Amino acid sequence: MSAILTATVVIGIVGVIVGIALVYIGNKFHVEVDQREVEVREALPGNNCGACGYAGCDAMAAAIAAGEASAAACPIGGAPVAERINAIMGTSAEADRQTAFVHCNGSCEHTSTKNNYVGVRDCRAVALSGMYPWDCDYGCLGFGSCAEVCPQGAIHVTNGVAAVDREACVGCGLCVKACPKGLIELVPYEQKTFVRCVNKDRGKDVKLVCTVGCIGCRLCARDCEAEAITVDKNLAKINYELCTNCGKCAEKCPQTAITSG
Repeated sequence: MSAILTATVVIGIVGVIVGIALVYIGNKFHVEVDQREVEVREALPGNNCGACGYAGCDAMAAAIAAGEASAAACPIGGAPVAERINAIMGTSAEADRQTAFVHCNGSCEHTSTKNNYVGVRDCRAVALSGMYPWDCDYGCLGFGSCAEVCPQGAIHVTNGVAAVDREACVGCGLCVKACPKGLIELVPYEQKTFVRCVNKDRGKDVKLVCTVGCIGCRLCARDCEAEAITVDKNLAKINYELCTNCGKCAEKCPQTAITSG
């Protein structure tokens, strides 16, 4: 009986020691979980499709909670999910909202055809081939790879150039990744003034390939009272944080390369 009692006592003591050790280890390596991350994860569709650019919904929820991703970054959930996430994060839907913008206005009437491309009707395939169909090597290829990946149907190609329906766009950024020419940018929804060109060639060379391309004349920068425009490598660039959307730069641009409103 004494042996059994001794064994029982020993097992009990060992159990207590192990329990104390487990509590200590648990407390030492405990990772605080942001409750907002949990709630954001619950608000996401749960497809784990990776369309947002993250490994899955868990990774995206963590990024949103950390302020590294937009509340509207889920292309599957769209506006309803973004609205719920904004409520969780305590952010404003309008302040957070972004929309895609295509920095090209070189439609069929503004540039000419250089090559008769025959092949896969995909911008990425065309870019790999180097057989750009238009005189301007910087412009939109017009085969609609951006439109194909847009889950909201917010992009359409008209006269050879992609255009975004800003009201339908949820700012997921899939089109940005799909464009091989880097023409698409996510911009604040409230922004109304843009440079619709990315051609960095000299002005005289730009005029040879597009009638509405930026020629780097600097008239826009000189007339911008907010000092929101700079010209670098023959191309005007707008600082959206400084821009007041007054539209004076668009009025002064001799090439109508800047649009406002």
